[in-house]
Amino acid sequence: MKKPLIFCAAALFLVNALQAQQANLVKYVNTRQGTNTKYEFSYGNTYPATSLPFGMNTWTPQTGKNGDGWKYQYFEKTIRGFQQSHQCSSWVNDYAVFSVMPVTGKLVVNEDERAASFSHDNETAQPSYYSVKLDNGITTEMTPTERGANLRFTFPKGKGSYLVLDGYTKMSMVSIDPVKRTITGYVNNCRWAPQNFKNYFVITFDKPFTGYGTWENKRNTLKAKNKEAEGEGAGAYIKFKDGEKVEAKVASSYISPEQAELTLQTELGKYHSFNDTRKAADKVWNTLLGRMAVEGGTEKEKATFYSCLYHANLFSHRFFEYGKDGKPYYYSPYDGKLHDGYMYTDNGFWDTFRAQFPLNTIMHPKMEGQLVQALLDAQKQCGWLPAWSFPAETGGMLGNHSISLLADAWIKGIRTFDPKQALEAYYHEATNKGPWGSANGRPGWKEYFADGYVPYTKQTEGATAWTLEFAYDDFCAYQLAKATGNKYYEDVFARQMYNYKNLFDPKTRFMRAKDAKGNWIEPFDPMDWGGPYTEGNAWHWTWSVFQDTQGLINLMGGDKNFTAKMDSVFTEPGTIKVGGYGTVIHEMTEMAAFKMGQFAQGNEPIHHMLYMYNYAGQPWKAQQHLREVMDKMYNATENGYPGDEDEGQMSSWFVLSAAGFYSVCPGTDQYVVGSPLFSKMTITLENGNKFIVEANNNSKQNVYIQSATLNGKPYTHNWISHADIMNGGTLHLEMGNKPNLTRGLAIEDKPFSLSKANRQY
Repeated sequence: MKKPLIFCAAALFLVNALQAQQANLVKYVNTRQGTNTKYEFSYGNTYPATSLPFGMNTWTPQTGKNGDGWKYQYFEKTIRGFQQSHQCSSWVNDYAVFSVMPVTGKLVVNEDERAASFSHDNETAQPSYYSVKLDNGITTEMTPTERGANLRFTFPKGKGSYLVLDGYTKMSMVSIDPVKRTITGYVNNCRWAPQNFKNYFVITFDKPFTGYGTWENKRNTLKAKNKEAEGEGAGAYIKFKDGEKVEAKVASSYISPEQAELTLQTELGKYHSFNDTRKAADKVWNTLLGRMAVEGGTEKEKATFYSCLYHANLFSHRFFEYGKDGKPYYYSPYDGKLHDGYMYTDNGFWDTFRAQFPLNTIMHPKMEGQLVQALLDAQKQCGWLPAWSFPAETGGMLGNHSISLLADAWIKGIRTFDPKQALEAYYHEATNKGPWGSANGRPGWKEYFADGYVPYTKQTEGATAWTLEFAYDDFCAYQLAKATGNKYYEDVFARQMYNYKNLFDPKTRFMRAKDAKGNWIEPFDPMDWGGPYTEGNAWHWTWSVFQDTQGLINLMGGDKNFTAKMDSVFTEPGTIKVGGYGTVIHEMTEMAAFKMGQFAQGNEPIHHMLYMYNYAGQPWKAQQHLREVMDKMYNATENGYPGDEDEGQMSSWFVLSAAGFYSVCPGTDQYVVGSPLFSKMTITLENGNKFIVEANNNSKQNVYIQSATLNGKPYTHNWISHADIMNGGTLHLEMGNKPNLTRGLAIEDKPFSLSKANRQY
């Protein structure tokens, strides 16, 4: 009788311990991960966003000047405001921003002069809660809702207590109501939006004003007791009694002031106090983080994993709002009109098609279904599929990767859109050049269709990279057409998806640029950055054949030559040759800093490369290199990333890799197996199923898979299907410190490729 009781008590203790651990997973997250960044070198280019997952806006401390894309840099010593942010990249700056700054002593509005010094020792930076005690004694706390936040300011006793609202850049309006204890207004700072774009805000306070006025941030002039102001950089200030503790609730809307008020009531009205809002935000994040519950590993590894999982769930932003009827609608950043339904923005698909959106298909299929339909709605409203929305289409970077999201969703059973409409929209994208940006339509599309590649000239910088990514996108269209019985578009894109072959040079075994007559561009140095390559060189871009790795293996002369070429990426010196850029860019210095030859994890084009060993008979090399990259290049500190985090892509790479698999080719139903970081991960899916990855005997030394079972049956494949994950079950791996040189070598163990292995090799 005693043994069962002891067992039950032990089991109950374990369950309670696991629940307690999951209940406080936010403690592992450092939202300052990757913030020690400069223009010259990126450890992430992030900022400590206090936000709910995929929230319409975030809140962050501001160390940089108004208009500076580097809004929070870890090495800075002062904070000049706490701002509502939407920024997805420092390189494109921010939009719809306003900030508030508590000031003590005398009133100071100038952003430089009001800046207060602080120590990171006095900061707490978690997804659901940020606080800092400034050196002047003021404590600021923030906790989020989806479209707003609850703020709390504690002023030092016996000193003046002011709050300054800064209208940031461009036009703004403020209106102060001392009776209702509110500030309302709008800001319109935005680079890519219709002219009628405005972000309307409302802020309510729980303590009375003892003074107030307006100001403007161009000349920093004040108007005491003035209640309204409109113009460039118009702002407001309010005064409370000395030493006051003030709570503020803030919400915003792109639709109208009335909608901002409604959102304030629906999102924040139900919370009596700041602490109530924080508890609710804690619950949201702990629930989400707990859906990828890890066991084993060190505390540092858990902190890295959960900090990356946080970053992987910030973008895209929900750009829709809920009306009085509870239904979603939105102001379109594309046509400036109101529409029913869902809209998502603030994402650069060149980065995120690779892992962030495939991760969504596992963790958030319902949201992904809304998002892919929103792509087609955006195309109706502006004439082009989004490539980089911020919040409207910018045309940034390269490729037409909306089709990757659409095809990936459909192949994985997320079928919320009309595939014929999607294919028609993509065909328009692929046979036209849009009016802005290199990813708005296709530059060189006529030559690409006629000759099978985009010729390289000074006017077509990046042409080789374009060709490779166009071929992948055409594969995605082919997949969608084939899966939906659309023979016309299947035939259109069946030939195009092999266009990568036209730029492969068998002599050098690199992807190279050609001129309009089909001649190789000379001179050629594979270490030269830029020119025909975007943010990389031939060592990085040669591997961009997601859809047909076997075809690339065949071009290189078989597995042995292919793996030898991959090995050379690491044995080549990490020499920087600026090439067509003519100067050093931060991606170059980041590659050199990690001393792994020409391997450049800090930029997206090479993110899939390590997994390609699985296609060529040496999966153990993928396992070894992947664990090395996870260990050397990622951590939870301010130096947490090997390059720009890029809307969750750098983090999603880590999250999926830590789980033990990766989306090499979105648009297929396969993930390629790597080497899981933890001894166990339990993934709780939206459908209620659980998919478990067990790695028995896992450690820093035991990175090699010795054997595997899936749901108890022997499993030799170097890939796992999306259906296997979504159906739930257990992938059990036995790990060891030496490679198993015989496992996973059969043809059927290789992941998907369009081409078959060439038997002559």
